[in-house]
Amino acid sequence: MSLPVGWALVLIVAAVWNLLVWPPFWRRVAKDPRARDDAGRPTRFFTVHAVLVGVSMLLAVLVGVVGVLGLGG
Repeated sequence: MSLPVGWALVLIVAAVWNLLVWPPFWRRVAKDPRARDDAGRPTRFFTVHAVLVGVSMLLAVLVGVVGVLGLGG
């Protein structure tokens, strides 16, 4: 894969940033009282944030892979 080193590094930094930021956010969401109803079932708040975090983590991994492949060029 042909990618300038600068852009490859930007992608890797973006991936690392997302992999560092989203897990603590997820822990806060999971502990939030709005995440579960009175019966303990997940609420829409929980589901929406689960999708947001899941997609963001997947994109972080994919962007990181592209960045690493770009460095290997």
